[in-house]
Amino acid sequence: MTKTELVEKVYEKTGGVKKDSADLVELVFDIMKTTLEAGENLKISGFGNFEVKKKSDRKGRNPQTGEEITIAARQVLSFKPSTVLKSAINK
Repeated sequence: MTKTELVEKVYEKTGGVKKDSADLVELVFDIMKTTLEAGENLKISGFGNFEVKKKSDRKGRNPQTGEEITIAARQVLSFKPSTVLKSAINK
């Protein structure tokens, strides 16, 4: 499902103005993005948890040359679905 399709579904469910539905979806995504950029975790009850994890520097190897390299520290985003979502998918 794309963002446009999501806006369409919100519009159908609310029966409001399509532009308002688009603004609402965009606002929710902006809040989620801002929260995760700040390094905070995001928990949506009945859906799942988004967690920002820090990975430290680590050693790697260039597969073509065999030369050792250092892979820089970074942050990664992980998602763990809730049990409610898991059971809804697997029923």
